[in-house]
Amino acid sequence: MITDLPTLVAALPTPLATLWERLLRIDVTRGVLHPPERMHGWIERSFGSVAAVTEQEIIRITNRWTLEGAIFNRIRGLRPQQGRYQSDIDQIIATNAGHNDESGFCTPESGTPEDSFGRIRGRYCLSASNIAKYDGWHGVLIFDQHHPLNFTRERVEDYVQTAFRWFEAVHTTDPQATYPFFIWNCLWRSGASVIHGHAQMSVATGMAYPKVELLRRTASEYRQRTKNSYFDDLWKLHRGLGLAFHNQEAAVRGYVSLTPVKEKEVVLISNDPIALATHLYDVLDCFVTELGVQSFNVSMTLPPMTQTDESWEEMPVIVRIVDRGDPNSRGSDIGAMELYAATVVASDPFVVASALAGRFP
Repeated sequence: MITDLPTLVAALPTPLATLWERLLRIDVTRGVLHPPERMHGWIERSFGSVAAVTEQEIIRITNRWTLEGAIFNRIRGLRPQQGRYQSDIDQIIATNAGHNDESGFCTPESGTPEDSFGRIRGRYCLSASNIAKYDGWHGVLIFDQHHPLNFTRERVEDYVQTAFRWFEAVHTTDPQATYPFFIWNCLWRSGASVIHGHAQMSVATGMAYPKVELLRRTASEYRQRTKNSYFDDLWKLHRGLGLAFHNQEAAVRGYVSLTPVKEKEVVLISNDPIALATHLYDVLDCFVTELGVQSFNVSMTLPPMTQTDESWEEMPVIVRIVDRGDPNSRGSDIGAMELYAATVVASDPFVVASALAGRFP
């Protein structure tokens, strides 16, 4: 459990303890409260017992290099949500299909625009040009399945392969378009405006997107100052704490992040995007079938498609997956703390790692 982390860190062998001091920082505080007796019944129904809330342990972890940070308190996940919708998610998805799909994604050939070079077709998806773009080259990968959670290993691999062919078509058409980026938002909690299963692709010009560039600079500076790989050391540290996994045959490594951007964040690292796609499926299948996730975000950070002035030697291909919570929840999972301070997390990374263990023997 995350509450065991201070003990686990204190017991790290010297090489890993050195990595901890170099990479991460932990701060533990306790919050104490005294509820009036009239609240006791509600507290017991909501949190299990009065004792569970009267003294709470809060663990804050900070990445010393990127200044990403997360605050863990399991009590946060037990808070009752006012105004929760009582909806059948599958019914909403089914009702939106076919002739009721105003987005046109159920009939993409006639219902969506195409790029200047046409459409890129995969076995289980095809591309469209995004109607409301966030970059000059911004495409949509429309899945053949309307239900966004109906995916298989073969389909996820095909989505990534087709996206790469779209990136190539963009770069061939516009050699200045250099920096590819892939995202997959599933259902409205994730920011998706369309229910039908889809992913998105973009290629930036000039420089990579700011958060990607910050990570590239961090990895480069880390190499210069420590002579080590930032991603290797971060993975080793998570492995030492029981939060990492490795498929040696596929050369894919991963870990459940101690500084997640939001709930249950898993990071996958490799130089082989197709191998990453295979293990992206493993993570998503675990999320959906074992951890009850219905809405999620995926990103794939990729190197530029041509030589650039800046060095990308320290940057592998990186996939990040995060749970976005219950689609029936009226409240947002992101508030002022996440926007302006640090991420507040209710899920336990050790529970996520335990669920994933069987997927990465």
